[in-house]
Amino acid sequence: MARIHPTALVDPAAELADDVEVGPYAIVGPQVRVGSGTSIGAHTVISGRTTIGRSNRIFPHAAIGGAPQDKKYAGEDTELTIGDGNTIREFCTFNIGTAQGGGVTRVGSDNWVMAYAHVAHDCRVGDHCILANAVTLAGHVELGDWVILGGLTAVHQFCRVGGHAMAGGGTILVQDLPPFVICNGNPAAAHGLNSEGLKRRGFSAEAISALRRAYKALYKEGLTAAEACERVGQMAEEAPVAAADLHALVDFVRSSTRGIVR
Repeated sequence: MARIHPTALVDPAAELADDVEVGPYAIVGPQVRVGSGTSIGAHTVISGRTTIGRSNRIFPHAAIGGAPQDKKYAGEDTELTIGDGNTIREFCTFNIGTAQGGGVTRVGSDNWVMAYAHVAHDCRVGDHCILANAVTLAGHVELGDWVILGGLTAVHQFCRVGGHAMAGGGTILVQDLPPFVICNGNPAAAHGLNSEGLKRRGFSAEAISALRRAYKALYKEGLTAAEACERVGQMAEEAPVAAADLHALVDFVRSSTRGIVR
């Protein structure tokens, strides 16, 4: 039986695993499903068609599954899905999707989301991401796995951030940030390869060296994005240990519709 504080309001139609904890004055709506081991902090509101996985920690005053902050939204039956093992700190806000954006906002697993962060409608957040305090993701933003966004970073709608990329505190992203790249500033500018992060995640010295050469081709040799992609594609043939990552970088740049941070 879920452990629900007597002051909490949990709709009888909500589906909570037997060991879910619901803190004082929390509110859980009728279309909410919560997996085993998840805890819901005091005064948290979980609404909308929201599915939350296992072993998540949701701290007090979070607002999860609220209606999109989008004037086009007209009450469509859209949803929010959250994976397993996430930490969602105080006053975070996650919104459900919109019909125009596919109808689903998705947050993966093992993410660390600090206080006051906002994940807007139709966002896609991967796994193992860190969103520091007051990070703001506008609608339709996509984050790959292992992304780190420093405090007060704001990401423009429809922007993408590639896996293992990092933005320093206060960054304003209005274009796509390629995988493995560190950026900072307003507007954001690239400042190198996230080599320290790659080391921590087990990338070999050879793979990091190949990615450094790819970064140089993309940012330091005066090439167009198309020319740099050709160069990096050739590097992938010469460095098989990093071929998959180099191809991922090329695919990301080639598929960008907003242009990349340069």
